[in-house]
Amino acid sequence: MSRSRVALLVFAVAVAVNLTANAVDATVAVQISKPLLMPALAAYLWFAAREKRAAVPVVVLVALAASTAGDVALLGDGTGWFLAGMVFFLGAHIAYLVAFARGGALGRLRRPPLVAVPIGYAVATAAALTWMWPGLSAAGLAVPVAGYACALAAMAACAAAYGPRVAVGGGLFLVSDLLIAVGVADVATLPGPPIWVMATYTAGQFLLVTGWAARLSAAAPPSITPAVSPAATR
Repeated sequence: MSRSRVALLVFAVAVAVNLTANAVDATVAVQISKPLLMPALAAYLWFAAREKRAAVPVVVLVALAASTAGDVALLGDGTGWFLAGMVFFLGAHIAYLVAFARGGALGRLRRPPLVAVPIGYAVATAAALTWMWPGLSAAGLAVPVAGYACALAAMAACAAAYGPRVAVGGGLFLVSDLLIAVGVADVATLPGPPIWVMATYTAGQFLLVTGWAARLSAAAPPSITPAVSPAATR
């Protein structure tokens, strides 16, 4: 089994443990499994790039590192930890945006039919913020959440320029953070066990990273200019 597949297996086990722990409120298991999730995906991406002899996507690894820091911060209680987690995840979204923009996402989003994607995300984000605004204001988080939501929507929109898998990954990441905001604003209660935030988050990150890995290609060998003999210069 290749190292990249081993890393994906570790990720799958960590996800299963985390979701189960969230469902049964096993705090210690949550605290152990959650910090392992994104490092396992980062290891997968690193090994996948090496196995394909492709350039390692450093900016995407930065996004996963920032996500790991955000995951750890959100294990804490209180507004301070929540804001710290938001800052780290904002860094993750910016890193993803940089990676997408370098690959030409902005140009693709200006052409139909993809031009409808950023418009749709903008409308949906504005509607969600309007719905949650009173609750977010009561929690003192309306302005930072609104700024964060704009970056999140921009990331999800740019992900749509990279094919269906990455597009769905960006959308699920947005849904996960929307579910967190719904809880903070106290405007709705999700049915069933409390696993929806982590289920959509891990699925979104998995699709983003594996979608990116699928697009990796081997770097072209450097061109070698043959030496020119003195006679050929005459």
